[in-house]
Amino acid sequence: MKIAAYNYRDFDEAQFFEKFAKEYNVEIVPIRESPSASNASLAAGCEGVSTITTPVTEELITLWKEAGVRHISTRTIGFDHIDTEAAKRHKMAVSNVTYSTGSVADYTVMLILMALRRMKSIIKRAEGMDYSLNGNIGREISDLTVGVVGTGKIGCHVIRNLSGFGCRILAHDPYENEEAKKYGTYCSLEELFSQSDVITFHTPATESSFHMVNAATISQMKDGVIIINTARGSIIDTPAFIDALESGKIGAAALDVIENELGMYYGDYKYQVIGHREMSVLKDMPNVLMLPHMAFYTEQAVSDMVEHSIAHIVNHDGNVVPYDAE
Repeated sequence: MKIAAYNYRDFDEAQFFEKFAKEYNVEIVPIRESPSASNASLAAGCEGVSTITTPVTEELITLWKEAGVRHISTRTIGFDHIDTEAAKRHKMAVSNVTYSTGSVADYTVMLILMALRRMKSIIKRAEGMDYSLNGNIGREISDLTVGVVGTGKIGCHVIRNLSGFGCRILAHDPYENEEAKKYGTYCSLEELFSQSDVITFHTPATESSFHMVNAATISQMKDGVIIINTARGSIIDTPAFIDALESGKIGAAALDVIENELGMYYGDYKYQVIGHREMSVLKDMPNVLMLPHMAFYTEQAVSDMVEHSIAHIVNHDGNVVPYDAE
């Protein structure tokens, strides 16, 4: 079996593609560019394609189907970059992956602590030899209430991590997790918003989570609330979010994701106009940590992403859009 691996990265993924190609007895066709109509033919003769968070349109799906591809596997948890409705029409299986939950969970707690301790300001000042105290006083997490929105595998891992700090933990999810109940208390979203000093989001990009943070819900939150988002940018209505940061309603934020980031990460844009005005505004705010979607990025997570992508194609396991073999 042959698998075309788009966005193939030599510096970190290659070793894992080589390892798991042997274990699963497949041939990997490395394609270092993002998938496009011009290079879709490179997947000819392949059972499946493996890609990352680059747009997969109906045009691309059609070309892959004509080339003999039967399965699209994204090496990511999120799959909103794939036109899944088009995949259904073309009877193309689509799968996403899971990976080490500790990658994002540990990163999340790091961001919470950095936001509470004003680390962006401290680091920027120190780089300029400014070691003054004024304006850099922090807060201790044990004195605060942390709200966790979304208690799936990652959210639950975050709650478990937070339990060691002695903070009060609130949780919200349509499906309650028994492990999360050991450390936190479930409540309505409105209660979580109104009672939390820090709110961290761990929900997928769905219709129900779209702009979950908006002008109306921000008004329910505590003055000076700290917002952490390592999930999906579409959770936050960015213009309303910027307004709240400017007014002081939101005291600080740490964002690993942002709306309309698709196609933005992971390139080198030094000395270029990036064409994302809201990102530029947020990046320059002294109380906002704006990071390039790297919460997942550990050796274990990359290994998991490559292995699971290959395994889904080998097993023809379309866990997002099951293949209809009729």
